[in-house]
Amino acid sequence: MAAAQTLLGPVLLLVACFAFVFWPQEKLSAEVEKTRLDYLRERKDVIYENLRDLNFEFRAGKYPEEDYLQQRTTLEAEASTVVSEMEALGG
Repeated sequence: MAAAQTLLGPVLLLVACFAFVFWPQEKLSAEVEKTRLDYLRERKDVIYENLRDLNFEFRAGKYPEEDYLQQRTTLEAEASTVVSEMEALGG
């Protein structure tokens, strides 16, 4: 009997922890649907951040100039496309 009482507390605690972790939750906040313009803004931010990182890493000597120029050209072209589409949408 004493062993059952000793195990009762930890078993109840374990069950409570599992219930807390795995119990289905209600949605805490409503999901906001993103527009195409929202997506493009996020994409533009990511591209600009990648350009900053690329410039930093090139200055640190991690990229040869040839690779740097190729990647910079690609990122700038992608940024141009995104910004043009944003302007067409009125953003």
